[in-house]
Amino acid sequence: MGITTDEERAAALRRMKRVATGLLVAMAAVFSVAFALQDRYPWLEYVRAAAEGGMVGALADWFAVTALFRHPLGLRIPHTAIIARKKDQIGESLGGFVQENFLSDAVVTEKVGNLRFAAAAGAWLARPAGAERVAREGATAIRGLLDVLDDEDVLRLVESLARQHMLAPQWSSTLGRILETVVRDGHHRQLVDLVADRAGAWVAANRETVVGLVSDRSPSWLPGMLDHLVGDRVHRELGKFIAAVRADPDHAVRRSVDAWLAAFAADMQRDPDTIQKVERLKHSVLGDPQLRELAATGWSSVKAALVDAVENPESELRRSFVRAVADFGRRLSTDERLAGKVDAWIAGAATYLVRTYRGQIAGVIQETVALWDGEETSRKIELQVGRDLQFIRINGTVVGALAGLAIYTTASALLA
Repeated sequence: MGITTDEERAAALRRMKRVATGLLVAMAAVFSVAFALQDRYPWLEYVRAAAEGGMVGALADWFAVTALFRHPLGLRIPHTAIIARKKDQIGESLGGFVQENFLSDAVVTEKVGNLRFAAAAGAWLARPAGAERVAREGATAIRGLLDVLDDEDVLRLVESLARQHMLAPQWSSTLGRILETVVRDGHHRQLVDLVADRAGAWVAANRETVVGLVSDRSPSWLPGMLDHLVGDRVHRELGKFIAAVRADPDHAVRRSVDAWLAAFAADMQRDPDTIQKVERLKHSVLGDPQLRELAATGWSSVKAALVDAVENPESELRRSFVRAVADFGRRLSTDERLAGKVDAWIAGAATYLVRTYRGQIAGVIQETVALWDGEETSRKIELQVGRDLQFIRINGTVVGALAGLAIYTTASALLA
């Protein structure tokens, strides 16, 4: 299992330091013994030379590794504690390195282009668990958005949009053109038929009312029987008149309605007085305070219904959304053309984002390192790479010993 925590890294670093230092101590011990006994045992001169070279290599590499992070033995020797002193330059260089080598257009395009994200995402979305997961996360996002939205802000936005797109434009000319088209195509005739049907049904069902109206408006000196006969005749004639209007498509009343509607449609487009009246009516209706109360009530109802629909797994909206997600996933996983378009869009979006913001990403690295304390920076970097750097000390000890032995052996052979 890899090292993942600072505590584990620090423990590993301490172990490797003990190994490297122990090797230096071992070389010093071997050198001491060999130096003391080399006159008695000449072959120990080779051992001494190897140990001497090993100590030199170990000390040199210890100094080099230590100088990266701190002053060796606390001595402020020039060009030591390099990371602590140069952390800002290191952060700037690191940010530039990341920007040039990891966030270039070519690298991002190649990496994103090789992902083939669409097909894999489509296969996951096509599975019931994947589609349900998207629906659940989407419901959470919608609920969070609705909780964040202030109802008053929503109403003000709706009111502002209504004023901008409904109150500001002139309605009269547009309504006039619509009415003109309706009359020309005869679509209003069904409405005339409906009015005639309702009027005929009302007259047939309210004979006493019609007779009573006639009696109330007749002269007081007429006999009551005559009032009744006249009222009954008016009721019959009224019924016949309405039936005739309903049955005859070319009835005079219908032609009068057609002519009046056509004239009104023309006036709505060209007559200033009619246009002004229509606009006043529009402002009167849309400016009514009760309309705002109605909008507030409507928004509250819509909000509650939407929250219930997205959170209830059995709601039709939730099930429809799950089906739509699964269907889209199946299309992505089977339609290579669609998947290619999605992959190309993702690659283009990623390239655009990197091209636009890679300077800021590099800046974040630079600013973050600049905010670190020098000693803290050294500690963080040493925890990451210090364990591997101890192998330099170990290798330096081994290579130094071999080099010392080789030099001594060569010199002895040449000078013998």
